[in-house]
Amino acid sequence: MTGKRVARWGLPAAFLLFVAVSVLIEIPAGVRAGEHFLSFLREMALIVPAAFVLIGLFEVWVPRERVERHLGEGAGLSSHIWSTLLAGTTVGGLVLAFPVAYALRRKGARFAVVLSYLGAAGVARVPMTLFEISFLGAGFTLIRYAVALPLIVLSAELLGRHLDRSGFEIKSP
Repeated sequence: MTGKRVARWGLPAAFLLFVAVSVLIEIPAGVRAGEHFLSFLREMALIVPAAFVLIGLFEVWVPRERVERHLGEGAGLSSHIWSTLLAGTTVGGLVLAFPVAYALRRKGARFAVVLSYLGAAGVARVPMTLFEISFLGAGFTLIRYAVALPLIVLSAELLGRHLDRSGFEIKSP
């Protein structure tokens, strides 16, 4: 059996077997893992279809020229601000950020902007920010943003330039 086949079928089967055995012999950690998995599965079943419909509408309704003007080669620093604002509204975390990033790239966004979007989607989502403010305070959140966002933009620019020079392209899923 190849490594890909083991990863595709063996790991999920081992997890399901672990949860089933945990339920049968009452291992609390395994039962909680199964409950968390089902909760996550329900949440994704509610969010993912709507998100993919919105991504499809984005592909059809938003002209390539508009994306290129705001997120393309000539956009400058404002493109990173736009990508951060877009990332802040992304629901579902990085699970849904990757298809949006793919759609942005197909519409003409620079690699650096796509990478900036992915970084900001992991750091600057509105629900996560509100949760963080309620527990750690606004000062902590502002300091974290002041440190994280410039580093995201800097690393996105450096990696984006390298990917552009090397001729890298995102392959269709």
